Amino acid sequence: MSAPLADQLDIVIPTIRNLDFLEEWRPFFQPYHLIIVQDGDPTKKIHVPEGFDYELYNRNDIERILGDKAWAISFKDSACRCFGFMVSKKKYIYTIDDDCFVAKDPSGKPINVLEQHIKNLLTPSTPFFFNTLYDPYREGADFVRGYPFSLREGVATATSHGLWLNIPDYDAPTQMVKPKERNQRFVDAVMTVPKGTLYPMCGMNLAFDRELIGAGMYFGLMGEGQPIGRYDDMWAGWCTKVICDHLGVGCKTGLPYVWHSKASNPFTNLRKEYKGIFWQEEIIPFFQNVTLSKTSTSVEDLYIELADKVRKGLGHIDPYFSKLADGMVAWIEGWRMLNPPKAA
Repeated sequence: MSAPLADQLDIVIPTIRNLDFLEEWRPFFQPYHLIIVQDGDPTKKIHVPEGFDYELYNRNDIERILGDKAWAISFKDSACRCFGFMVSKKKYIYTIDDDCFVAKDPSGKPINVLEQHIKNLLTPSTPFFFNTLYDPYREGADFVRGYPFSLREGVATATSHGLWLNIPDYDAPTQMVKPKERNQRFVDAVMTVPKGTLYPMCGMNLAFDRELIGAGMYFGLMGEGQPIGRYDDMWAGWCTKVICDHLGVGCKTGLPYVWHSKASNPFTNLRKEYKGIFWQEEIIPFFQNVTLSKTSTSVEDLYIELADKVRKGLGHIDPYFSKLADGMVAWIEGWRMLNPPKAA
């Protein structure tokens, strides 16, 4: 089986347990380099199946590498995955949760998630005008009548957001009222999220162009010591979408699917999400209305600017947002330390 972009893509996996789930992914993941970010107790040895090319980082490594910036990487939360984005040296990243397995399409064929994500990332996006036939670059589709010819070249794709069969990505209140609900609908479509529209980005099946948007993929301050959890990927999604819109690049959502195997405890989730459920009613209008400097085209500079706007625009909600803004700045400082500008 051919492995597209095997030398240009890293797979980032946050985990607290043995990675036996990789056995099922072996036909698809083995040709790629894995970056495993071990959360929790750094003295615990986790098992990685033989035959995979990987590097593994634990909390001690994060503190050794980032020094006084290490506090910006969440502890006891899957948000620690963004450390893997920072240390990668590849152009593309795919990140997956360790409770996700290979899904099958309606014909029963296993879905090669990397192949589809790469297809999404290597074909243009159309954020400025919605094509009712979804992705117009797909075989058997095209731009429909009335689509402006001046926009048909599309723009670069920064993010490919995949979906999940079986356990849906619901918040705790929805989990509680629909405990038995399962997603069995395989929708064979990819679409570009329109410019000016936010979306709830889920980190369990996500790919992105690291060179294009990586510095904005900070999964926030979550987990131990923080008043909120389960908003890490949402935060990264809102920040990167605003920056993508500013830069005129696109985000796609839809295919490919993974099989999400287990539902997390809704009562535990409610404790983590409780404040976020209230806060998001102010956070989302903030992101809908935020504007960034027209002259700025560097993701790192834009993210620092966004951090300042978060401090001023959301700090009144809770002191957490000032700390989060500090974390955003520390994240960029760490990113610049590990990713110095390439010589011209």
